[in-house]
Amino acid sequence: MPAITATAPGKVILFGEHAVVYGRPAIAVPVNQVRARVVISADPHSAPGRVLVRAPDVGLEAELGELPEKHPLAQAILGTLKAFGLERMPACAVRISSTIPVAAGLGSGAAVSVALIRATATFLGQRLPAERVSALAYEVDKLYHGTPSGIDNTVIAYGLPVYFIRGQPIELLKLPVPFTIVIGDTGIQSPTAIAVGDLRRLWQEDPGRYEALFDAVGVIAQAARRSIESGKPDELGPLMNENQVLLAKMGISCPELDRLVAAALSAGALGAKLSGGGRGGNMIALVRSEAAASVAQALERSGAIRTISTSVRLRAQ
Repeated sequence: MPAITATAPGKVILFGEHAVVYGRPAIAVPVNQVRARVVISADPHSAPGRVLVRAPDVGLEAELGELPEKHPLAQAILGTLKAFGLERMPACAVRISSTIPVAAGLGSGAAVSVALIRATATFLGQRLPAERVSALAYEVDKLYHGTPSGIDNTVIAYGLPVYFIRGQPIELLKLPVPFTIVIGDTGIQSPTAIAVGDLRRLWQEDPGRYEALFDAVGVIAQAARRSIESGKPDELGPLMNENQVLLAKMGISCPELDRLVAAALSAGALGAKLSGGGRGGNMIALVRSEAAASVAQALERSGAIRTISTSVRLRAQ
């Protein structure tokens, strides 16, 4: 049996992070320049059910049975088995790798889960629709983020730009005109679960203030959708700037992110904001395609450890 390979892209949130946890809309898009990759190879010489999991990027090599049941990689495999009414895998080796930075707002955990679920299903001779893959990955994402919104697993499983409201049917965005964003990585790992938990405590202490901030973010996301679907992506720039101000008021930004946002705007970006959990991780800048290189250089001069330029469109490039 030939080896089975599955991949999944990273993602960025254009608008609505954090507010999406509280029922407001958010917009997210896949980032195909970085991907998680899973390769599953049959091992006919081993006993049935022996699954060797290798993830060299995080120094992991262990049998599936040795991993705690609540380990994210174990849950992705076991959850897929359960979906098909199976109790064990055929003997195999699973190799996991990723070019997606960890704890940087690019959906590294959800991408690994989606790729692992798809590879496992295919190895079992089964096929899962994107909706089911997303649902299984969401269960794994709870281990990473505590109370995730569901947006990471959704945009990564579908591999398309999405307009997302928690608990409502997924809406794929119409995108008549592609646009370019530059992603700048602060190099600061910032687990989303911590930022989400801290913000929840602040919301509990002063719900009126934070509900007003979430409402304002929701209005921006709605306006952004209208601009995207009407083919006017340049209008997203000012909306990004407004969203960044609101995120800063929530306490989600940090000096390093503020510095990169300012550098992007000074270099000619149409708008810029943090993306994801905040307090580190990544920021994004909307640029005209011809300005992408100069904005990326400005970000690197201002401390970004890496940059990614990506064109947002309906299909992978």
